[in-house]
This record gives sequence, C-alpha cells and structure tokens, in this order.
Amino acid sequence: MATTMSWASYLLIHLVIFSWYVFTLSANCSLKSTEIHPGAKTFGGRWKYLTFLNLVLQTVFFGLVVLIDIIHLILPSKSLKCGVPFLLVKLRDTIFTILAFPIGTFVFLSFWSIYHYDREMVYPKFLDDIIPSWLNHALHTIILPLALLQMYIQPHRYGSKMRGILGLAFFSAVYLGWVLWVHHAAGIWVYPIMERLSPVGLVIFLGVACITLAPLYLLGEKLNHKIWRSTAGSAGPQKKKKK
Repeated sequence: MATTMSWASYLLIHLVIFSWYVFTLSANCSLKSTEIHPGAKTFGGRWKYLTFLNLVLQTVFFGLVVLIDIIHLILPSKSLKCGVPFLLVKLRDTIFTILAFPIGTFVFLSFWSIYHYDREMVYPKFLDDIIPSWLNHALHTIILPLALLQMYIQPHRYGSKMRGILGLAFFSAVYLGWVLWVHHAAGIWVYPIMERLSPVGLVIFLGVACITLAPLYLLGEKLNHKIWRSTAGSAGPQKKKKK
C-alpha cells in the first residue's frame, strides 16, 4: 500500500507553492498601467478581474494550508481532532472543494479556450508588451497543475453536492453582479469579449460561464474520490487503496 507523505513533507511542498503564489501576486501588483491598457487604474482596479481574484484566492488558500501543516507538526495528535485545528481543516476543505479547485480550473479552461479562438477577445496582443509571458502562464496555466497536485497529495472532504453547487452559484452571482456594476458605474466591460456581444449574446455567454462551474465542482469530487478511494477525507496522512 502506498502512503501519503509526512506533515513535514506537506509543509515543504506547501511552502514552495505558497511562496510561488506570493511572488506571482507581488509581480502582478507591480505591473504598471499604460494609456493603452489602464487596467488597475480604472474603476474596480484589479479586483474586477476573475484572474486576479483567483490569484488572491489561491494565495490565501495555500497560506491556510501552510498554517495547518505547522499546527500538525507542533501540536500532539489528540488535540488535532477538535477545536481550532479541526475547524481549520474543515475550512481548508470547504475553500478547496467549493472555490479553489473549480474556479482555478474555470480560469484555466475559459482563458485558453477563448484565447485559442480569438485572443483579442480576452488577451489582446498589446498585453504581451505589458505582462511578461511567464506571468501570463502563472496566472492562467500553472494554477491547474498546482490544484491537481494539491488534490493528489492530500485528501479533501467533500460536503453535499447541493451545498457545493449552491456555494459556487452564490460566488457566480456576486461576481456577475460586480461585473455588471462596473459597467453601470464606469461604462466599461471587464473583458473585451463582452464589448463584442449583443445583449442576447452577452446573456448567453454569462449564463454558460456560470453553469460551467457546476460540472467543474463535480469533476473535482470525482477526481478526489478516484485518487482517495476511502472518502473519509481526514486531515492527516492516509493510506491509498490499491487500484
């Protein structure tokens, strides 16, 4: 039987990932606005972009995971089954299953799908002179392998499907409302593709985007179950069953 790693190994890997996200977030915030692409200087700043929100989400998530790893290294095992350590693990699993994995996967899939269809609709060519290629991939590519790595090395407890999908639906509604408010308040669309669509096309586009999140939640649940045949999803290292 294969076993998961020790908490020290978890901590080492999670520290590397967390440091990467902190570095990426810092690099993103250091980008300078230009007349061609004012970006962060327009209404809503960077907070109107789903890519940036996802970057903050992943950074916070892996920061939480590092904290949990440290706690499990310091405290005796008996004290980890209740109180704050138990609640932190529950929070970790909730954030990963409902937000971090499906939203990170959505950013990856939606960006590269539209990019390969017509990059001007999501990432105009002039951005190549503003955003380094490595940062573009850090924001839109590496997020998925890191999410899959986290799923593979550490089990996560999935709650009810209804709660998970409703949680994603709430996030989608809030973000959609924010995007529409930005347009109402400043007269700008967050993404170029929205400027090209008719009112009906915009409704269909936003509707499909929101609906897509539900299958991604179910995909995460299925992958987690396939990797960890035992769905107990405890916080500590577990044994994987033989395939």
